[in-house]
Amino acid sequence: MTDPRQKIHLYQDDLPEGLDLGDLVAIDSETMGLNPVRDRLCLVQLSSGDGEAHLVQIRPDAADAPRLTALLENPDILKIFHFARFDVAAFFQAFDVLTAPVYCTKVASKLVRTMTDRHGLKDLCKEIVGVDISKQQQSSDWGAAKLTEDQKLYAATDVFYLHQIKAHLDGLLEREHRLELAQACFDFLPYRAALDIFGWPDEDILAH
Repeated sequence: MTDPRQKIHLYQDDLPEGLDLGDLVAIDSETMGLNPVRDRLCLVQLSSGDGEAHLVQIRPDAADAPRLTALLENPDILKIFHFARFDVAAFFQAFDVLTAPVYCTKVASKLVRTMTDRHGLKDLCKEIVGVDISKQQQSSDWGAAKLTEDQKLYAATDVFYLHQIKAHLDGLLEREHRLELAQACFDFLPYRAALDIFGWPDEDILAH
């Protein structure tokens, strides 16, 4: 059950005109599978951290999403992801845009929470925010014409807490003197995602 203070809005194919989510936006996506080249983008979730989630359902025959892609490319809007590499690759494949700038809570967690190997969003929500989120809908059919209420809640939950998680991880990055290293990783992430799409998903191109 969703928190009564949280609201979920669903749109078709693009964000509504005039929606201003500010300069720090949490974003996630749902696809038909885990291969961004093969599996089409079905849903994009966004939140400004105010307890509201904005879900954009991308239909198979959808045209461009100009307002959504303008946000993804806007250099003045920082996009917060959990495992940004996948979402940015999915957007690059679907819209031919390179999302930037980005912040990845998974990367940040790996850089400073070295006492554990638990860096999933469910783990971070529980340990940092104190919220136990469900992952039951993770493998459901996101390409369905009509999303269930459970799917919408699952999708929204993936962006509701990213601002709080980022704030906590930023404090740890500063404490451990790894802010500069984290920023370098974030700056490279869009290009790492592009390499995934162009055919180098597993190979380390910097290796000998």
